[in-house]
Amino acid sequence: MDNQHFVDEIDSIRDTDPRYELDAYVFVCEALQYTSRMLDKPRSGPDRHVSPIELLEGIRKYALQEFGPMARTVFGTWGITRTGDFGNVVFNMIDREIFGKTGTDKPEDFADGYAFEDAFTKPYLPTGRPGPQRSTRPGGRPRLP
Repeated sequence: MDNQHFVDEIDSIRDTDPRYELDAYVFVCEALQYTSRMLDKPRSGPDRHVSPIELLEGIRKYALQEFGPMARTVFGTWGITRTGDFGNVVFNMIDREIFGKTGTDKPEDFADGYAFEDAFTKPYLPTGRPGPQRSTRPGGRPRLP
């Protein structure tokens, strides 16, 4: 599918389901390609299928690579706030035959894949020992050196 035809198809999807920005659809397509390469999937045949769980993990890794600590913010500007939103984007494209699916794939497979806080914020929080504690005297006043 050429780029203009893809954009036209997504615009048509967005006419009936405006929840997600064009960039969300582009990102999911790129993340699917990233995931296929990551899993060393063949280019054709039944073994090329990427499961919803595999795709969610690929989306997480690709987002961290592309957007770093801004991933959650970027997704929010596109209308994506939970993994179920990725499922909605995927199934909107399945309905237009941009993506394919197996007989067992369903949108619910994307629900509760991971918490965005855990996936996109926690990897960038500081880790290690807490800083030194100030000692206090009885009564809660700090001790002077």
